[in-house]
Amino acid sequence: MSPPSRRLQTKPVITCLKTFLISYSLIFWFTGVILLAVGVWGKVSLEAYFSLISEESTNAPYVLIGTGSIIVIFGLFGCFATCRGSPWMLKLYAMFLTLVFLAELVAGISGFVFRHEIKDKIGDAYSSAVLSYNATDSRSAAVDTLQRKLHCCGKNNFTDWSQTGYFRENGIPASCCKSDKCSPESLKDLDKAKTEVYTAGCFSLVTNAMEANLGVIAGVSFGIAFFQVIGIFLACCLSRYITNNQYEMV
Repeated sequence: MSPPSRRLQTKPVITCLKTFLISYSLIFWFTGVILLAVGVWGKVSLEAYFSLISEESTNAPYVLIGTGSIIVIFGLFGCFATCRGSPWMLKLYAMFLTLVFLAELVAGISGFVFRHEIKDKIGDAYSSAVLSYNATDSRSAAVDTLQRKLHCCGKNNFTDWSQTGYFRENGIPASCCKSDKCSPESLKDLDKAKTEVYTAGCFSLVTNAMEANLGVIAGVSFGIAFFQVIGIFLACCLSRYITNNQYEMV
């Protein structure tokens, strides 16, 4: 058993580590709540946009919901383990944080390495959505919403619509119009439509925005990963101090 003087010196250190780790776990728990909320919001509000990338139903919202739920549970577990002062619980918490860190690292590296493939997939998916546009299904609704919000038309430019079956019957979709005054005759004539619809392509606007914010995304990803390392360090240190000094649980 350690001398009483050493135990008295160690107790403030353990108390400090507990305070930091509980604060960390609460923040970690809150990030899980945010992921859970984003997943639910994405499932409710962004289903149409996901359909642009995949013709089948995507699991992305469910992944966020599942990840958020797990983080919420382990965030609470981290608070409980810290309050109990249980070394094996703290080690289990550190192992979970390590798995989260590795998953974020792999996802970040994969996203960077395969960014061009992701870009091509988005381009192909949008081209498919334009060609199959019929103004009635969810993919068509997503195309309309994107064109209105980004003030764009077609994948590369407004002339892309001339290759679609919808154009031959109805002309360019009304979602490309700069105002509500587009005439049906103008939408069926590319020369006349040039002055009444948005001419920029949606694909370049989306990809340029992604590439412009790549540094910000990388910085945020690095910050989140570093945040996990802090939690791993605190959990391991606290577990070690409790084990080596036979600290009584409070």
